[in-house]
Formats: sequence, C-alpha cells, structure tokens
Amino acid sequence: MIPFNKPYLTGNETKYIEEAVKSGKISGNGIFTQKCQTFFEEKYGFKKVLLTTSCTDALEMCAMLANIQPGDEVIVPSYTFVSTALPFVRQGAKVVFADSCEDNPNIDATKIEALITAKTKAIVPVHYAGIACDMDAIMDIADKYNLIVIEDAAQAIDSFYKGRPLGAIGHLAAFSFHETKNIIAGEGGMLTINDERFIHRAEIIWEKGTNRAEFFRGEVNKYGWVDTGSSFLPSEVIAAFLWAQIENLDAIQRKRLEHWMYYYNNLKDWSNKHNIQLIKTEDYATNNAHMFYIVCESIEQRTKLIAHLKENGVHAVFHYISLHSSPFYQDKHDGRTLKNSDRFTDCLLRLPMFYELDVENVVNVLTSF
Repeated sequence: MIPFNKPYLTGNETKYIEEAVKSGKISGNGIFTQKCQTFFEEKYGFKKVLLTTSCTDALEMCAMLANIQPGDEVIVPSYTFVSTALPFVRQGAKVVFADSCEDNPNIDATKIEALITAKTKAIVPVHYAGIACDMDAIMDIADKYNLIVIEDAAQAIDSFYKGRPLGAIGHLAAFSFHETKNIIAGEGGMLTINDERFIHRAEIIWEKGTNRAEFFRGEVNKYGWVDTGSSFLPSEVIAAFLWAQIENLDAIQRKRLEHWMYYYNNLKDWSNKHNIQLIKTEDYATNNAHMFYIVCESIEQRTKLIAHLKENGVHAVFHYISLHSSPFYQDKHDGRTLKNSDRFTDCLLRLPMFYELDVENVVNVLTSF
C-alpha cells in the first residue's frame, strides 16, 4: 500500500537529538531552539519567531496576544481544521464562519466585509495547501476596520504571496511542523510576529506568563509572574529534530515540487475526461507542494475513486468537514449556507504526497479509473 503520508528523515535527526541531550539543556529555548528561530527570521524576514509545541499552541498565543474576550467575534473560514477556530472559542469569542472561494478552498475575501460587526476583532485566513489567500484584499479590510489579521500558515512554509513569504504579511501567523507537513518535528509549531507591539508580550506568554526570557538575556536581574500564559515552548529534543529538517529544506522542497508537477502534468487530460478539477493556484501565489488535491464532481464519484485507489494499493483521503456543520458548533452557527465549503467537504480528495513517493505508480492507478 502506498500511504497517504510517510515522514521523511534526513539522517541527522537522532544525531542532533543526542547533541541536545548531552548538552545538559533539553528543557527548551536552548541552542537548537535559537538556531531554528534565527533561521526563519533571517530567511523569511519575520520580525520575531517563537517555536511552539504545535501550530495549535501558536494560534492559542495569537488569541491571547489579540486580547480576544468573551463576546468578541472572529472571522474564520469554515473549511479548515478545528485548530483554526478552537483558540478563539476558548477565549470566549463567537466564531463567524466565512465561505471558501468557488474554485479553491481559501477564504473568499470578497465575502469578509459583509460579516464584520462592531464586535469583530480579528480575521484568520488559512492558506490551504500552502497557496496564498488574497492577502492584499484581506489586509485592506483589516486596516479599514482596525482588525488584527492572524495567518493560519500551518501548511504554508516556504510559500509566497506576490514575493512576500506567507506568515510575514498578517500581524501574527502560525505554522505547523506536524509529521504531515513539508518539514517536520513529529509535533511542533511556530509563532511569527510581524507587528512589534506584540513581541514583548509574546515572549512572556510563551514562558508561562513570566519574564524569564528577559532574565536569561541579562535584561532584568530577576524574573517572576507578570502576565497570563502557558508552557508553549518545545523541548530542545523537538527543536533538534527540526534543525535537521531545516538544513534540508531546499532539497525537500525540490523533490516535493517534482512530485507535484508530475501529478499536474499527467492528470490534466484524465481530469477533464471525468469532470474532475485539479488543484487551483493563483497568479499571485507560489505553490510549496504541501499537497496535491483534486475536486470530484460529486461525493459519489469521490467514494468510488477512493475505493478504486484502495483496491489498487493507494491510500488517498478526503479532508475537512465544514466546521459550521460540526456537532460542536452547528447550533451556534448563524444558519447561512456556505455552499463552496460544503462542496469541498463532499468532493475534495487528497492524493499521497511525501518525499519518497512513487508518484508515477499513483498516477497510473488514478488514470485507470
């Protein structure tokens, strides 16, 4: 069976983990954490980077930094993972779900302004499949209404919007290094801060509500509890694993892009024949080959295709169930029909994508359908 995902190991993960263990500093914010953070700040121009134990934790920090309070409203796409909405719900906010674009799962920027009320505090665009949302339109709306933009860039490492790195455009952003992502740490995430007003408080929230980071830099002579927060920083073991991946980022990206292009070039005729839509990219966006998806013409066609692939040794999976129709939130949703989000729920299918993939085999199985 060709799996949907297979974590790629570069060969140095255990070497660096051993170095971290032998250093005597494995609790977090040690040499590997700092190396990873510095790399991302220098390569992509993020003003401040803080590694976290997950992308969910990074989004939790965003909700705290945005000072989300009970009664606030936050605009979130419905077609996304629960972690996009959960941190704001935990702060007591009402999540207002937006529909996807008609031809791709990203939030439809033209529908956002109509959802804004006096209670709206933030917009959370999700760069689905690592392909950018229309960030100029979103930032213009945010500026007009004085809203905070939090990029959910979980899938978007090394991807760009009009030449600008995703995660560097909104006021705050969150990335994932889960084992299904381009570069991984098993679990793991990253908060990027692009608005300087959030940097000082972010370090405090990151360190359990204390000014411990300032203390270790010698900026204060003692540290204590000064704000809310939690234990968001990862251990050095996670950071050491991630550093081995970072060293191979360019090679990993080249290989994934090769697979992506093979899919695209060899499925065009087949997809047209079966009225299946291939993954859609925009002129303003690059593609980081996080995933390759197709959109079937119906849920029945998708079910048959999944069965065909499985019978022939290929594991393909569908993705999100629209959050507005979830058991937890459906009675809190305002009742609007989000037809595009529901269509992707029913029809989108993700194909295997990982470094060591036999992509030719997958294409052969698909085109025999």
